[in-house]
Amino acid sequence: MQWSLILLFLMAQCCFMDCQLYQFLYINENKTWTEAQQYCRENHTDLVTVTNMKDMERLLSISAGDWMDAWIGLYDQTEGDRRQYWSLPGVEFDDNETIWNPGEPNVCGKRENCGLLVNTSKWGYASCSIQRYFLCYNDTNTSHKYHLIKERKSWQKAQSYCRENHTDLISGTKQLQDEEVEKAMKSTHRKPFIGLFRDTWRWSDGSSFSFRHWNKNFKNVEHNRDQCVMAVPSDKGRWKNESCNGKKPFICYDDNVILIKENKTWEDALTYCRDHHHDLVTITNMDDQRWIQEKVKNASTDYVWIGLHYAWTLHFWFWVSDEVVSYENWASCPKMDNCDVSGAMETRGGHKWLEKKDSETFNFICSKY
Repeated sequence: MQWSLILLFLMAQCCFMDCQLYQFLYINENKTWTEAQQYCRENHTDLVTVTNMKDMERLLSISAGDWMDAWIGLYDQTEGDRRQYWSLPGVEFDDNETIWNPGEPNVCGKRENCGLLVNTSKWGYASCSIQRYFLCYNDTNTSHKYHLIKERKSWQKAQSYCRENHTDLISGTKQLQDEEVEKAMKSTHRKPFIGLFRDTWRWSDGSSFSFRHWNKNFKNVEHNRDQCVMAVPSDKGRWKNESCNGKKPFICYDDNVILIKENKTWEDALTYCRDHHHDLVTITNMDDQRWIQEKVKNASTDYVWIGLHYAWTLHFWFWVSDEVVSYENWASCPKMDNCDVSGAMETRGGHKWLEKKDSETFNFICSKY
């Protein structure tokens, strides 16, 4: 019995180490940011993209934690073109769901890049350096998820406070329209910061991940052009921006999944993945989901096949990799009386899963290892 438990533990550890959808690699060679980008694209996938705090922990542990300040994949060469984001990883900004106060968003406000709640139903922008109350979100507390913090902080310090003591700044229309938030707002006449922000920074691989981990000296204003970002291990991995021409070590990543832009039935997609790569992709947690949904945005079909199949005779869903279906992201509960159906992911919108007939043809996602 004891040896069985040890074996199960080792298998779990192996999967944690080997089944990551992307791997980080520290390259101890001094290069400019552009040279580092070229090296990563030629030898790996690209300069590293950091999606959340778990990624930051992984970065800090590479090379056994023994590494110097290093370039990552974030840069600003966009001529001041700002994009809007939510602070909480996985919550995507949608122009169709915005609830602006009259006159917002003020595109002329060069220094107004951090979001606030004007009242229970209207948003606006303000200077990130002004100190305000702020709203935190906590995903581990089902009875009290939203917290109005009646302490004055800059937006960045508010974000750090929320991430250290809760989950993040409150993000997304669904959260902001919760009754608990409305009750909290009635207790103050202030306009608190929320997780909305806009900036001109972009990831080298073209992904739209909103995660930022700036150091305390960073200013979110429009004078960062021709700047690139490095992670500083002595500052808990926090990010610092400086001229892209400096020569430093850098961090690449290897992507372990690939989008195949060919239209195939589910079974043909499975065969293709196993013949050319490893398997149709398995999604075991929300972080995997976020990584995959970023990839499927480039698909040419409305859905992509994933490695989820329905065993009609046994009436249950399973992953072709033999992983248990523990994490789920269905658009609605799938029917349990259909045969010859498999799982597909939306390539737009909420990237939910749907059951589709195996005979339909879509793009698909393969795992490489």
